[in-house]
Amino acid sequence: MTGGSRPERRGGRFWRLLTGSEPDSEAPDSDDSDAEDVACTRICDCAEEAQGRTVVRVSGTLRKVGERTVAGLPAVEAELDDGSGSLEVVWLGRRSIAGVQPGREMVAYGRIATSRGRPVLFNPRYELRPFGTE
Repeated sequence: MTGGSRPERRGGRFWRLLTGSEPDSEAPDSDDSDAEDVACTRICDCAEEAQGRTVVRVSGTLRKVGERTVAGLPAVEAELDDGSGSLEVVWLGRRSIAGVQPGREMVAYGRIATSRGRPVLFNPRYELRPFGTE
């Protein structure tokens, strides 16, 4: 890319159907290194953050992991719990993700939204922690 411009995002209609809002052109890029600089938000505080579609960094234990269909496409859905609450983490267009399994500790970073009345992170950046570490 030249001139620092970003290509137009595809799937705007899909995103509006999924979340009831416009796609965010300022979503975190995969090459952003500032994810490490953001303090973790308690999951119980994410409901307020979802109203402003704020970028959050959360950590916790994966309680449930499964596959579902979203708008006719496969998606991996997980429940991340930090003891203060839980939220959904959804990766669209995937049937499975290596290492994403119940009991695993994870740090996830992305723009928080609300879906079905619950806070959710769609396609977040994430880091899996080794089993047995906190």
